[in-house]
Amino acid sequence: MDNLNKISNLEEYNEAIKGKGILVFSTTWCPDCHFLKTYIDDLVADNKDWDFYYIDRDEMVDLCIDLDILGIPSFIAYKDGKEVSRFVSKLRKTQEEVQAFIDAIE
Repeated sequence: MDNLNKISNLEEYNEAIKGKGILVFSTTWCPDCHFLKTYIDDLVADNKDWDFYYIDRDEMVDLCIDLDILGIPSFIAYKDGKEVSRFVSKLRKTQEEVQAFIDAIE
């Protein structure tokens, strides 16, 4: 997940959502999050019109509660400060599922 910009505080979060960004919520201990590492860099490379950000759920618990991030990994897409789509579930996500989520964003 080296190609994702890490968000560590609310100021960085507020700045990130101003543009066209996809926020990836994850943790270091989650097996499904480790699976995400096998393809996330490919998604970033294939979707250059989006900025990708990483939020460690354990480091920003209050924000995740406010955003109803109950399962990880999860994704929220923002455009100009507004949430436009989300892919939040407790299930493992494949590269094809995440790409379909990105492709469906209006």
